[in-house]
Amino acid sequence: MASLDVSTATAILKELYTNQRVTELSYKNAPLYAMLRKETDFTGELFPLPMRVTNPQGRSNTFSNAKAQKTASVYRAFNLTRTRDYSLASISSEAMLASENNAGAFIKLATAEMDGAIESLKRSITWALYGSGSGKIGTVAVGGITGSTLTLANAEDITRFEVNQTINIWSAESGGAQRLFATSASVLVTAVDRDAGTVTFAEAVTGGSATIAAGDSIFVAGDRGLKLTGLAGWIPSVAPTSGDQFFGVDRSVDATRLAGNRLTLTAKPIDEALVDMARRIGREGGQPDVAILGFSKYASLEKTLQQRVQYEEVEVAGISFTGIKIAGPMGKIVVLPDQDCPQDRGYMLKKDSWVFKSLGEPVRLLNADGNSMLRENDADAYEVRIGTYSNLGCDEPKANGVMIF
Repeated sequence: MASLDVSTATAILKELYTNQRVTELSYKNAPLYAMLRKETDFTGELFPLPMRVTNPQGRSNTFSNAKAQKTASVYRAFNLTRTRDYSLASISSEAMLASENNAGAFIKLATAEMDGAIESLKRSITWALYGSGSGKIGTVAVGGITGSTLTLANAEDITRFEVNQTINIWSAESGGAQRLFATSASVLVTAVDRDAGTVTFAEAVTGGSATIAAGDSIFVAGDRGLKLTGLAGWIPSVAPTSGDQFFGVDRSVDATRLAGNRLTLTAKPIDEALVDMARRIGREGGQPDVAILGFSKYASLEKTLQQRVQYEEVEVAGISFTGIKIAGPMGKIVVLPDQDCPQDRGYMLKKDSWVFKSLGEPVRLLNADGNSMLRENDADAYEVRIGTYSNLGCDEPKANGVMIF
């Protein structure tokens, strides 16, 4: 076999990371992302998602009234915009040279880094699919600041934190002011305690001129306000009010048809909550076919149903997910667990009303110039770039709903 060089390494990466392999890596353990319809033709600045809000209203049992009351259909179009998200990995020149007579050793090293970069981007996408687009990954708990360690208000949010992330904190999810650590605005995560729900940083949480406080919002540096718009944006837990501008549409004129259904079900057992949500969506003419719950709510459903539980396999692109089948007034609904679904929220959805729109493949090697590896100008290494130019869209919000637990 010829000695390994950059040209050979690039060819190996192209062969290994076909669209199919990237898809398989991206869909694993991500049922919501996997089942979304993918369209890869997101060209131009905007993509319109038109929908009819109201049918023509020239109707009456009296012809003269029907004639006098005649109005045209009301249409609205969400003008979807793209977001960008990147994940980079480096392979050192020394590692490549050490593998020059052993392509297998290089493949082992390269795939470890590439798979990791794809997983990082996939995780960014999958938790953003449940967000509003703000990029918030956690909230500071009351009494949650001790030295360089911060406690999260919701311990379940710890799944969004990783060692070596760079974090910044703001006083609010949008607007507000950026907080400061002891000396810096953005600080490295040095440790994550997934049992305690705590994050430790490279410098003290306290001591900055803009003190971090309980209730502050936490972001990965560079993400704030730039994430894709997920379910919390499309189906907000609070109905939009006058002046709302969501992809160019004021949804307050008909908050259900334009922003979905919402029910507070805090006091309901989980099986009853699902029935109530299905009934509500059915009332609006929607036909949901899937529900998504966080792990704890899904476990509660299993325990509640006990011997009555009926499991069903859902297969997407060769990857199977196991869910629980329930009956809704408009047909069968499969309930699936997703680690990224917030524990205080559940979503009931009509799958074909959603689209993950992207410019090219949803997750892809950024190698339009033919180079899968680029020499770094500030390090003795080669860089691999993974990225997405995409967003989530919905053309029938009324067929979907959020359950607030």
